Amino acid sequence: MRPLVIRSAIVAALGGLIFGFDTAVISGTIEALQREFELTAGGLGFTVATALIGTILGALTAGAPADRYGRKKMLFVIGALFVVGALGSALATSLVPFMIFRFLGGVGVGMASVCAPIYTAEISPAAHRGRLVGLVQFNIVLGILLAYLSNYLIRISFPADTAWRWMFGVMALPAILFLFLLLTVPETPRWLMSVGQDQRGAEIARRLCSTQAEFDLEIGELRASLAAAENAPSVPFFTAQHRRVILMAVAIAAFNQLSGINAILYYAPEVLQRAGASTNQAFLMSVAVGLMNLLATMAALTVIDRFGRRRLMLVGSIGYLISLGFLAAVMFYYEPVFTTTSSILVLVGLLVFIASHAFGQGAVIWVFISEIFPNRIRGRGQSLGSLTHWVFAAITSWAFPPVIVALGGGWAFSIFFVCMIGQLIWVLKVMPETKGVPLEEMEEQLGTSHWRTSV
Repeated sequence: MRPLVIRSAIVAALGGLIFGFDTAVISGTIEALQREFELTAGGLGFTVATALIGTILGALTAGAPADRYGRKKMLFVIGALFVVGALGSALATSLVPFMIFRFLGGVGVGMASVCAPIYTAEISPAAHRGRLVGLVQFNIVLGILLAYLSNYLIRISFPADTAWRWMFGVMALPAILFLFLLLTVPETPRWLMSVGQDQRGAEIARRLCSTQAEFDLEIGELRASLAAAENAPSVPFFTAQHRRVILMAVAIAAFNQLSGINAILYYAPEVLQRAGASTNQAFLMSVAVGLMNLLATMAALTVIDRFGRRRLMLVGSIGYLISLGFLAAVMFYYEPVFTTTSSILVLVGLLVFIASHAFGQGAVIWVFISEIFPNRIRGRGQSLGSLTHWVFAAITSWAFPPVIVALGGGWAFSIFFVCMIGQLIWVLKVMPETKGVPLEEMEEQLGTSHWRTSV
């Protein structure tokens, strides 16, 4: 593999790492934000969800400017949004500016969720594409772990009244590094050729490929892909023929968040403190949750093409039910008097939960959505899945604090438990296996091989 390919993939993956960091960093600031801005439980939920609303907007709007101005220019915009969001959140002196800067950071996250994988896929020769695109997902999870670790180290190093500001502000450092490193990598050959810069695109493709045969394969693939894309906008999306795959994409994306994953990632220290852990213990326990997330993701990526998507979803669904049922039982048993024992039991439940998610839904969702849609509507299908994912992330994260205050942790985890019963039934009765199925055969199998008028 050429050094330029490795460097370009690492730079794009750094965007994924900042994405993951921004997603999880707020988990360490919950208590301080409530105190600083005098937030109610509902106000806290909305403040946390502000970034997710920005994420929805970013995911919806990233595609068009990335196509018009280029993948690399959009990565610069994303890096700038990360820097502004981090520093603005750290320096905000009132709630409204804080929410504005968190919203801007969320827009960056949403754009990164679209642009970083696209850039990596288009800069990678076909033989190495799977592993290099997987590097983005790996770095998102690594970013979550680093956010938990950073929060813990800052928590024990700075006064409580300023520590939360450092937690947000420190993210500006990798974001600035990301902007500088972008200067060392090229635009993607596919985008250059899509805007008529064939010679420059071919020159960069040659620098990315190790052999003439690899270059010839890459250029052939690029031209075929661009030819197919020319006809895609004229193909209607919401048709009877596409209904099944649309519903499957919406279902898997909704179930992803109805498990409670983002709510738990955002509020992990708060949940552990409510369960009886001290503040410092809760932050350290959150690092263990992030580490389990990373390890389970690595395990899933090594077996997803051998075990299949459906089997991983089955394992993850059963793990969800075991862990969420256990967490609900612990909360019901110990409420309202929690102890050190209860905090350890909750940590065990959270570790099983995060492992179940990373091994199942976390590893499968984006692979599955990219496989079930035919090529002519794949981009729009991926956007629909992303939109559904972030909308439900905002809803669950917004609702989690008031539900815990009003009903208690036992009922909160019970609601997620019931939703995951629904996921298990969906996996058993509806979800097809997509491992190793050629795309043409997939279209026949799912009934999308021919399209009709919209409905």
